[in-house]
Amino acid sequence: MTNHKELGKEIGKGTIAEVLGIEITSIEEDKVKGKMPVDSRTHQPYGTLHGGASVVLAETLGSIGSHFLVKDDGKAAVGIEVNANHLKSVVSGWVYGEASIVHRGAKTHVWSINLKNEEGVLICTSRLTVMIITA
Repeated sequence: MTNHKELGKEIGKGTIAEVLGIEITSIEEDKVKGKMPVDSRTHQPYGTLHGGASVVLAETLGSIGSHFLVKDDGKAAVGIEVNANHLKSVVSGWVYGEASIVHRGAKTHVWSINLKNEEGVLICTSRLTVMIITA
């Protein structure tokens, strides 16, 4: 699959991904990468990265990956389950996410998403299940 970085940006327009400053950095057939700033938009009240913002990044990456896998077949991808384990806090800078497909079925996709800080330390691990529906 070719790099659809600009298409990923277009999909995010007017969504929570745009509000949080999420950027898609690469899209391959089985992998999507992106990054999100850690700032006032993504902080919780104690000044660290909000776990919900991490989940938004994770779901965004996996959902975009599924979108590009099924869009040419007249299908759409919608998240039906997401979980996350928050392992380390981040105060500022960027977090980087990489979503890798674990299961690519006709009706569901499952993605494993790891988020790391600027030093490459794992800060969150997530799993996303996506349902494939008729668009």
